[in-house]
Amino acid sequence: MNQPSGLSQTIKQAALAIKKAGGKTVVFTGAGVSVESGIPPFRGADGIWTKYDSSLFDINRYKREPEVCWPGIQELFYSSMNKSQPNQAHMIISKWEKENLISFVITQNIDGLHQKAGTRNIAEYHGNVRDMVCLECGFRDKVGEKYFSQKIPKCPECGGLMKSDFIFFGEGIPVKAAEDSLRYTFLSKVFIIAGSSGEVYPAASIPFAAKEQGKTIIEINPGISAFTKEIVDFYIPLGAVDGFSALDEALKSTGE
Repeated sequence: MNQPSGLSQTIKQAALAIKKAGGKTVVFTGAGVSVESGIPPFRGADGIWTKYDSSLFDINRYKREPEVCWPGIQELFYSSMNKSQPNQAHMIISKWEKENLISFVITQNIDGLHQKAGTRNIAEYHGNVRDMVCLECGFRDKVGEKYFSQKIPKCPECGGLMKSDFIFFGEGIPVKAAEDSLRYTFLSKVFIIAGSSGEVYPAASIPFAAKEQGKTIIEINPGISAFTKEIVDFYIPLGAVDGFSALDEALKSTGE
């Protein structure tokens, strides 16, 4: 893909920054990275919240009315996400991890596509759709038909209410994910933002923290985000697949 000369130069400079970082680069991904795998974003004109009642995913309502919430959760998060496959952006991020170009991935996405692509060192900041957890005893299990066939998913250990292990409204961020995200951000030299609007907190505070710590910020995003004009050093106005592909090509031709 041919880029305007200014964009091409930006991509080369961003690639050089990644190369010079010596593996101390963190990638921070949002919904825009999974859009190209067919998963709609939550916000925006065609976002999920324009089609679903967001209160179905509130932890307090789920505890009160699981029989109302569970069918919507299945329809939204399992019918579409389980069929989706990693796109080229996910694959390049995984490849960079194997090549020791990046040290860590922080994702706001719950779809597990980074792991499907092979990424291993990752914090799922908002949890994931792969697992179920009991709200009573803490028992954990893989999601599956035995839960989908129940009107209310029950814990096989204590009979308590099971929930999907992604963050519902009203829940806190998983402690380990939060701690690992901050630790790897602190240790990084370059911080790549991809496909995030910068509107969801506390996740959106992480790139700002990276900038405050003096990290070089690269953003891949087809539209202006809350980060773009505030903290970004190299802005690549492309979708995730084109942006990561362009950076990957530039890295191959960038000298030490």
